[in-house]
Amino acid sequence: MMITSLVSLLLAVSVQVHHRQIPVVTDRDVPVAEVTVPEGVAPQWKIKAAGLPCHALKNAYVKDNQLFVHIDGRKVKDLSKPFRLKVKAKGMAVEERGAAEYRLARSVRNAGDDGVVAYRIPGLVTSRKGTLIATYDIRHNHSRDLQDDIDVGISRSTDGGLSWEPMIVAMDMGEYGGLPQNVNGIGDPCILLDEVTGDILLFAAWTHGGTAGKAAWWTAGSGFEPAQTPQLMMVRSTDDGLTWSAPVNLTRQVKQEPWHFTFQGPGRAITMADGTLVVPFQHQEPDRTPAAGVMYSKDRGATWHVHEYAKINTTESQVVEVEPGVLMLNMRDNRKTGRAVYITKDLGRTWEPHPSDRQLTEPVCMASLIKAGHLLLFSNPSHPRERCNMTIRISEDGGVTWPRKLLLDEGHGWGYSCLSMIDEETVGILYESSQAHMTFQAVKLKDIR
Repeated sequence: MMITSLVSLLLAVSVQVHHRQIPVVTDRDVPVAEVTVPEGVAPQWKIKAAGLPCHALKNAYVKDNQLFVHIDGRKVKDLSKPFRLKVKAKGMAVEERGAAEYRLARSVRNAGDDGVVAYRIPGLVTSRKGTLIATYDIRHNHSRDLQDDIDVGISRSTDGGLSWEPMIVAMDMGEYGGLPQNVNGIGDPCILLDEVTGDILLFAAWTHGGTAGKAAWWTAGSGFEPAQTPQLMMVRSTDDGLTWSAPVNLTRQVKQEPWHFTFQGPGRAITMADGTLVVPFQHQEPDRTPAAGVMYSKDRGATWHVHEYAKINTTESQVVEVEPGVLMLNMRDNRKTGRAVYITKDLGRTWEPHPSDRQLTEPVCMASLIKAGHLLLFSNPSHPRERCNMTIRISEDGGVTWPRKLLLDEGHGWGYSCLSMIDEETVGILYESSQAHMTFQAVKLKDIR
């Protein structure tokens, strides 16, 4: 009896589970908790998930002090529904820290898919038919920026992000001018739904020539021709993103000759209430200092115009119409002082700071901004120095304050994101997460609180 009691006491040791907030990608073994296993103890785990369909949790195991789970995506019919894990262990006590709430995700694109090394720079819109149309860089050989062999890809979902169709290549400059593909890269896409016609417009920067692997951001010249300077290209889809037109070169319409790199967002663009198409825009001044603004079209994308930049030393921006005729531009600010936010009432002829200027924390990164009814939604890695803590925020006062928030992924990633409403109650986010290059999640607005 004494020996049996002693063995029981030794087995009744505590295993503490420290939960991390990361997206649980279906059909993959995903680490959802860090565990501390006492030396000499062979843990036997039993995990139940409250909030998931029966038998969706297919496997769970511990490896290298982490708890892994596998979710069967075929069993999941609602990505927006959070769930909780209940962890038990045979022969030892388990102490769970907090009541962790997990959220499901889909890996839309990841390293190795279709033989591609990396997918970057997400854009996302919802078509008039309700189709989610995602865009991104197809970085064939490396994760680095232009110049390299980069094309623009499209993925479509007709069921709210539960499943995604095979990738479509929407923009590929091939071996233009007799040069190889690694010096004909095109990327950093920005996608736009024309809410008047239903067409989808896609914009990207094409770099022709130069040296593969050498950053075009620093080597781009002035002028207008492809051999001199990057080109701003546009394609159009009239069939819900299934097929895409030949590219149209917009460079001479929007670029000034002394400027260097001149291109779009990236992310997504908008249709204003009066039908004007507006695309976030950026360029390099003659001294290579960047500046963000907007370009616009009043003839359904046939011609485009640019006026003044909003703020110097800003780059990747997103735009919304906060009131009829009033545009808000939310910009990446290289000063490392938080997001720059300016407004214009005359399509970029004049600009003024918004009260929230430099109030949103960022580690100098791209972010997303959309309008949904009376709400503004914003996403970015909400950390002052590192690309982690991907968070969605909501403002109910036109962007002055952002009290409502939801942390999706506290892990590190490249940190770019793009939002689009799935329906009136649900927002979708495509982002570069800690779990997959292009990760999609659906979130109920009521859960952002």
